[in-house]
Amino acid sequence: MAIQWFPGHMHRARKQIAELMPQIDLVIEVLDARLPYSSENPLIPELCAGKATLKLLNKADLADEAHTKAWLEHFNALPNTRAMALTGLDKKQVKSITQFCHNLLPDRPAQKKSIRAMILGIPNVGKSTLINSLAGRMIAKAGNQPALTRHPQHIKIQGGIVLSDTPGMLWPKIHNVASGFRLAASGAVRDTALDYFEVAEYAANMLLQLYPQELQSRYKIEQLPERGEELIDLIGRKRGCLRPGGVVDIHKAAEILIHELRDGKMGKVTYETPQMKIDEEKILAEMALAKEAEEKAKQEKKRPQRS
Repeated sequence: MAIQWFPGHMHRARKQIAELMPQIDLVIEVLDARLPYSSENPLIPELCAGKATLKLLNKADLADEAHTKAWLEHFNALPNTRAMALTGLDKKQVKSITQFCHNLLPDRPAQKKSIRAMILGIPNVGKSTLINSLAGRMIAKAGNQPALTRHPQHIKIQGGIVLSDTPGMLWPKIHNVASGFRLAASGAVRDTALDYFEVAEYAANMLLQLYPQELQSRYKIEQLPERGEELIDLIGRKRGCLRPGGVVDIHKAAEILIHELRDGKMGKVTYETPQMKIDEEKILAEMALAKEAEEKAKQEKKRPQRS
């Protein structure tokens, strides 16, 4: 099952962002520190047209610190880009964002004009909580569910910066199936738009590979199974998710795994690394070339044969 979720308000947000972008000096993209690659919206480079960009790896308190450091190095090596890790409720970290913005636009103070920054991010990445921290008051609806912000708004914050807030936006088609599952596991996709068991199975296999000790500690498991499906069944038995006859309620067990992963109860977990991004993008490029060649061959067959 491929994970897709692009409701109508996201389509409207895309159009609104494109209309506002000529007035914007700086783009602030909020990413999930646990999945910086998958939470990067591929529409943003197209919409931003090379503007200076600050990438904020939010929810860093839930992510593996060693992997976060590697991601910061990756993003800071990009042109016209700075990156920082933060937890949206850490006032000291949030306060430093304005300095990062000024560093990206060193000539701006001489113009004595406010920096016009647009803050972008996928749903449930903590954007609204971050805006409220920057503003020092309740401006945006915040909650642990996607799609709370529906309309753009402009917010003046300290440091001579005016923020344009926009609704959290995914993209019409998530080509990387693995990214779709990571987004769903993190809570970026509405639960009504996903199959809990399939997402939990993906997450279980990921955790078995990357964080086996954390799984053993959380669920008091001495011998881990080899497959995600078996792990979900074992968690269900451990947590008493049993139906009559001792059959495990797989959906309930899957919910336990996903919610505890999202809440950080497995410890500090990062779903992907910069090397994974490189490897997966290479595979996607090869798939695109193969599809292009297949389409070209089909067109050749349709052409009338010369006698």
